[in-house]
Amino acid sequence: MSSRESYLEHVPSTHMPSFTATLKASKHIIAVAGAGLSAASGIPTFRGAGGLWRKYNAMGLATPQAFHANPSRVWQFYHYRREKALAAQPNPGHLALAMFSIPSLRHTLAPGSEFTLITQNVDGLSRRALEQIAATHPELAEEVRSPAVQDSVLEMHGRLFDVVCTNEACQHREHNASSPICPALAGTENVFAKDEPEPHIDEADLPRCSKCGSLARPGVVWFEEMPWHLDRIDELLEKADLCIVVGTSSTVYPAAGYAYAVQENGGKTAVFNLDRSEGDQDADYLFLGPSEVTLPKALGLQ
Repeated sequence: MSSRESYLEHVPSTHMPSFTATLKASKHIIAVAGAGLSAASGIPTFRGAGGLWRKYNAMGLATPQAFHANPSRVWQFYHYRREKALAAQPNPGHLALAMFSIPSLRHTLAPGSEFTLITQNVDGLSRRALEQIAATHPELAEEVRSPAVQDSVLEMHGRLFDVVCTNEACQHREHNASSPICPALAGTENVFAKDEPEPHIDEADLPRCSKCGSLARPGVVWFEEMPWHLDRIDELLEKADLCIVVGTSSTVYPAAGYAYAVQENGGKTAVFNLDRSEGDQDADYLFLGPSEVTLPKALGLQ
């Protein structure tokens, strides 16, 4: 069978009531989120129009080798990303997923269901969405802060605001949302934001480990490094009966294969993307448009 014949045989449904019925009947739900989820918050994407990896060489900025060769440049890039994330706020897509992760709310839409968000994003906006809900809905604060909800967010590519010691004997990791994280990086976000000349920052002036004083690195998972939570994700994929894909180009593995794995195990898939993406013709449901609009509507959490 040709790929064209296969495509003509299966056309994803765009019928929202059908998706709502599938959601209601599902018991083991996962969502796989990519950079498109945070785009409406002002966070640059990677592979879409205007994406970071279209303008900059990912291998020169997001690998262990790149950091070893030029920690000044890599830290300036991550300082830029940290500043963008600090200036951002969770958008309605983040908030819809956060609300859906709260059992007392989710069970009105999908009775007796479990839910896990697997995010490839490092910006921390999914966790900030939970904090925002706890702050604006005090009656939900205790539930939001419970392990059941906090542990339902898996940040598989690490955290932008974690800082990790590069000394193998130390490897201390800590959260640090300071702006800037060190004085020497102040203003260097304009190297990437406004194409200003790149200064060279001495290694001694870059972020240091608070415990041993060694050079520190961003606490993200770089290309060629192992994503987090893979064992738990494998367990979730085996029993998932619905996979919601949000804002991802489905080109970075292993996450790109998650929807396919769920379908192979008999589950349904629903894709929420701004534009068509690789493999979305195989989805059971496809909703094109801004995820900050389509996702709250689909989850009944507008």
